[in-house]
Amino acid sequence: MFEKIKPLYDRVLVKRIEMDNQTPGGIIIPDAAKDKAQTGQVIAIGGGRVLSDGKVAPLQVKVGDLVYFGKYAGTEAGDDYIIIPESELLGTIQK
Repeated sequence: MFEKIKPLYDRVLVKRIEMDNQTPGGIIIPDAAKDKAQTGQVIAIGGGRVLSDGKVAPLQVKVGDLVYFGKYAGTEAGDDYIIIPESELLGTIQK
């Protein structure tokens, strides 16, 4: 259902994805100690940010990008999806 959402302006629809549950040192993090994922894949993007002169600046992220965002960023859209303004994305994750 959420894959059919088309974000407006500079907003991005992100599907949360879980990263490894083991630290680089080999410690396994139990489910009870984990917060919701702060990483996800861009599912859909808006048309761009409207500038003061009326022109539209395209977004820097594209569909399929892996992104990292803050714990309190965006608006929840179900358990696995979040709608985030591009300015609240902290960065992309290179594969």
